[in-house]
Amino acid sequence: MTRSADNDQRLRRYWDKHARNYDREMDFFDRHLFRDSRQWICSQAAGDVLEVAIGTGLNLAHYPEQTRLTGVEWSPTMLDLARHRAQDLGRVVDLRLGDAQALHFPDASFDTVVCTFSLCAIPDDRKALDEMARVLRPGGLLLLADHVEATRWYARATQRLLELVTIPLGGEHFRRRPLSHVTTLGLHVERHERFTLGIVERLAARKPAHPPAPH
Repeated sequence: MTRSADNDQRLRRYWDKHARNYDREMDFFDRHLFRDSRQWICSQAAGDVLEVAIGTGLNLAHYPEQTRLTGVEWSPTMLDLARHRAQDLGRVVDLRLGDAQALHFPDASFDTVVCTFSLCAIPDDRKALDEMARVLRPGGLLLLADHVEATRWYARATQRLLELVTIPLGGEHFRRRPLSHVTTLGLHVERHERFTLGIVERLAARKPAHPPAPH
């Protein structure tokens, strides 16, 4: 997928502008669509944890206390809100401005990588997943939750119509399926759930402890 600096800046301005209302909007979706997905995801995190597209830090309260947290976010305004949330919670978090499609970490840096309800808005979601797998240690866990293409035809039709507005406006997609690329990367899916007409998908996938033997 071809990227441009102008489009990157446009999307950053869009999310900066919406940062102040983001928590209120997500609270509605958490209650009515996503259910307990944040707890489901964060409760499985362990060791050195990277959250990609951490947003305003809505997941911070759900991580086990013993985890060592690093968060990357594209929007400076959202990142600032995440810093305030971490301070209010008394959590030590290494928060950095960064791009999910080009993570500035060495290979095999983290025991757990988390991304919730953000791959839908990352321009190249497959590149972002490639990067998440790269920085994950062998035997590490990738934890994802997002809204994806629905299982019911009428819901898919609605998603298709919504994308006519949401993709040009803020780059938000409703019909992606991260699971397919996760398996292509060779990760083993240990847990997988879909609900709310198949619109919400969450999964835990393990990176192989050893590389596959050459043929």
